[in-house]
Amino acid sequence: MTPQSGPPQPGLRSGSVPLAVRMRPTSLDEVAGQAHLLKPGSPLVNLANDASGASGSVSVILWGPPGTGKTTLAQAIAHSSGRRFVELSAVTAGVKDVREVMEAARANSDLYGVSTVLFLDEIHRFTKAQQDALLPGVENGWVILVAATTENPSFSVIAPLLSRSLLLTLETLTDDDLAMLLDRAVADPRGLQGAVTLDDDARAMIVRLASGDARRALTALEAAAIAASAGADESDIDEEAPGSPVITSDIVAATVDRALLRYDRQGDEHYDVISAFIKSIRGSDVDAALHYLARMIEAGEDPRFIARRIMISAAEDIGMADPHALQVAVAAADGVQLIGMPEGRILLAEAVVYLATAPKSNAAYLALDAAIADVRAGRIGRIPKHLRDASYPGAARLGHGEGYRYSHDAEFGVATQQYLPDELVGTRYYEPTGYGNERDVAARLEKIRAILRGEHGLRGDA
Repeated sequence: MTPQSGPPQPGLRSGSVPLAVRMRPTSLDEVAGQAHLLKPGSPLVNLANDASGASGSVSVILWGPPGTGKTTLAQAIAHSSGRRFVELSAVTAGVKDVREVMEAARANSDLYGVSTVLFLDEIHRFTKAQQDALLPGVENGWVILVAATTENPSFSVIAPLLSRSLLLTLETLTDDDLAMLLDRAVADPRGLQGAVTLDDDARAMIVRLASGDARRALTALEAAAIAASAGADESDIDEEAPGSPVITSDIVAATVDRALLRYDRQGDEHYDVISAFIKSIRGSDVDAALHYLARMIEAGEDPRFIARRIMISAAEDIGMADPHALQVAVAAADGVQLIGMPEGRILLAEAVVYLATAPKSNAAYLALDAAIADVRAGRIGRIPKHLRDASYPGAARLGHGEGYRYSHDAEFGVATQQYLPDELVGTRYYEPTGYGNERDVAARLEKIRAILRGEHGLRGDA
């Protein structure tokens, strides 16, 4: 394709305000998605429609992934209600900035009767002292706080602020939401003004690559629009709109070479993905387990963390149903340490496939948890004398070791004698399943327990 000469196409505005910012809604009616938060009578709608503050003065905390509209909602509320709007970012603002906003808000309320909406982005980055500085303004109604966070507020926002605010959870935008935003951005005077045409395959590709993030979708669209305009020739011109370059899937692929994964190694997505990963292994869905493994690898997750979780899964979810699973998991962890990435992904994949397809049992760890519960509840008892240490002087006089039967001298290598304290005789912690190796263990264990109880006349090898 031959590059066009001359200035950029109308609407592209190269070097100007980013498309995602230009397309930010100015009213709640323009907001894409979040229908569950924008029903008539909902707190956000009341906040936007009640300029007097009589019924809509409650502060809110917006919790959701990036690109779901937290900033958009805050600005739409301010524009719709006619309130004074102040925006701070926890990345750059300090206690002094917060206090200045509070004083100005108090003055505007007292002198002019104008309430202030304070939008605080990334509130989870504020320290406890900085969040404490917000309390007087929120408590006294000087400001209506609209705070945004991508991290669970239960862990990142102080309790007094949480108790004075409504917690609203934003959902990831659907494919239809993103497709609508893309089409609007292409045609809207604030956006690309029809300077390009977006074909169906390209739209679908951007939607898929954006992973529910509106900001990323619009950023990808803008990059593709600039590329389409710069490289347009006759084959790329829309017949219905002569002179309008067409954004194709090839152009999108050239400008955005891989999916824009939403993943924060310290945030909710980190925990959600690893949770889905472990549950997929436990559920024996090997394809799902490999999918979540791929997401973690592509997002740059520490492979040692992945390997540790695989080892835990081998012991917790496979256990005695296939004791080799733990050996495979430990070998994979050691191998990853030795060779590193990207080749380490091959070892992780082998371990994941082995664990996901192995028979499952959590009987061993449930048995230990049951024993621990007894110990914590005081069901301990005294160790039987014949099991006590008889090696130190005077132990024999106390009866320690007296009557102990050496198992290797007994038939089947199992001696009939009591091992549990008197208070716990008959307690059974380990109950093997009928899956995999544990099926054979269960049959053998019944014979062993019968011999320990002194039930003779048994046939077969214990």
